[in-house]
Amino acid sequence: MAKRTALADDRHRSGGRESERSDRGGSAGPLRAVRGRPTDATPAALDRLIHERMRLGIVSALAVNDALTFNELKELMKTSDGNLSVHARKLEDAGYISCTKSFEGRMPKTEYALTPNGRRALERYLDHMEAIIKVTREK
Repeated sequence: MAKRTALADDRHRSGGRESERSDRGGSAGPLRAVRGRPTDATPAALDRLIHERMRLGIVSALAVNDALTFNELKELMKTSDGNLSVHARKLEDAGYISCTKSFEGRMPKTEYALTPNGRRALERYLDHMEAIIKVTREK
């Protein structure tokens, strides 16, 4: 009988679905030993909210700009209005970005900025990813 991977076991137990915690910033859980290598018993939790590609792009773009409008972010991310709205709302609900709505003449203007909490979350995420890269390259 073929061996199942840890990911396949997790999917099997959840009925094939990814964990519902994945978009809520929950912990990725403890790391498992891979091919007999020991793992850190208390790894830093990966911020699953930022880890998603579109949200990482939004937070990264806002980290290097004081603020960006909805249309500027949409152009940078090469995405649709609806997709950007959904991901920006998740980041806003988490307190990672702020949203300011105003008018320029008669045209509505939505502007986003990274909050101090969002900057700290991005720094933690980047530190975690750098640690993963370092350990991976050492092996």
